[in-house]
Amino acid sequence: MDLVVFGAGGRAGRRVVAEALRRGHRVTAVVRDPAKYAGELDGARVVAGDVTDAASVAAAAAGQEAAVNAAAEVTADPHAFFTSASRALADGLAGAGVGRLVAVGLSSVLPGALGVPLMDEPGYPSEYRAFFLGHAAGLAELEKSDLDWVYAAPAGDFDHTGASTGRYRVAPHSSAESLITYADFALALLDELESPKHHGTSVSFTAA
Repeated sequence: MDLVVFGAGGRAGRRVVAEALRRGHRVTAVVRDPAKYAGELDGARVVAGDVTDAASVAAAAAGQEAAVNAAAEVTADPHAFFTSASRALADGLAGAGVGRLVAVGLSSVLPGALGVPLMDEPGYPSEYRAFFLGHAAGLAELEKSDLDWVYAAPAGDFDHTGASTGRYRVAPHSSAESLITYADFALALLDELESPKHHGTSVSFTAA
């Protein structure tokens, strides 16, 4: 496949690029400043792009079959960034003829065991709530789009130190205790791109 990955310089984006290349796909890696990634993202075509600008999205996605969005901007207003990104992806990908989008999300905005978003469960940390709400607003924009999208999140958080197991499973709900490595999460995303099972919905993955 020809895949475009937005936010390819981040921790999740890098692993998606690596897994896609390992499987033999052709990858266009979109970052803000390609010069920062000289010698990195080897095997991918690295281009400059802005995920919040529809024209930039369309230019990067031209000739691609599917897209992954793993972009985040911690210095920007979360609501403005994630809503702008979702709108730009909807318009830009449609303009480029790319219908399938896998968006990397957060467990905090998906239902937990109590049936409410994990971030609303008693005792859940609130220091990053503005970031969570920004993600939720971006998801709401995706839900309005005509794209064939899936919002894929770790069921809890990423395991930053564990080794890849080469396995994963779909979680029944979000849980703060759930962990998955970036490498195993990338497996789930590439499987979803190659053999789509979820459409217009959210899904969370955890370690098998």
